Amino acid sequence: MKNILGKYIPEQAVDPVFELIKNFGVHLKIVDERVTRHGDYRRLPGGGHQITVNTNLNSYRFLITLIHEIAHLVAFVKFGNRIKPHGKEWKYTFQNLMLPFIRPEIFPKQLLPVIANHFKNPKASSDTDAQLSLALKQFDPPNDKSYIFEIPRGSLFKLYNGKVFQKGERRIKRYECVETATGKVYLFQPNAEVELLT
Repeated sequence: MKNILGKYIPEQAVDPVFELIKNFGVHLKIVDERVTRHGDYRRLPGGGHQITVNTNLNSYRFLITLIHEIAHLVAFVKFGNRIKPHGKEWKYTFQNLMLPFIRPEIFPKQLLPVIANHFKNPKASSDTDAQLSLALKQFDPPNDKSYIFEIPRGSLFKLYNGKVFQKGERRIKRYECVETATGKVYLFQPNAEVELLT
């Protein structure tokens, strides 16, 4: 397991992550990319715990995602199954599990302040924290995608599912975009990755 973890997370994080996996009896599956999520946690019918994480994540996003999912398991064990999935119990657990990893031996120095800020009040997804998402993206391999906030107003763009939208005005934090086929208006996070058409 340590050898496998070493391929996906920073070297200095391997031993402590392995201990968490062992101590909580995690069945870890590394799976093909899912566009809608980076990872997930499921309690198995026999009482075991399964965590899946996408294979395509850079090592820092992989580590954050894995600890995020382990926090679901630990919060469930500690506080019971009536808690909200991303409620205060999960946030508290995620903060405590992540704290030992927020150091320069594991994360690059330029990421540390952004990560520390995120963990003051962790979000349900690292992608909803635009600052963290952008900071982590610089460690991804280059791709042909653009962020919504980068493209000009009025531009046409396409999503992973083939739907085409036109970018509109910014409304507080998100952008209003019109689906060209239906005329329906959708709100997009500024850091949503899209394929620019025109």
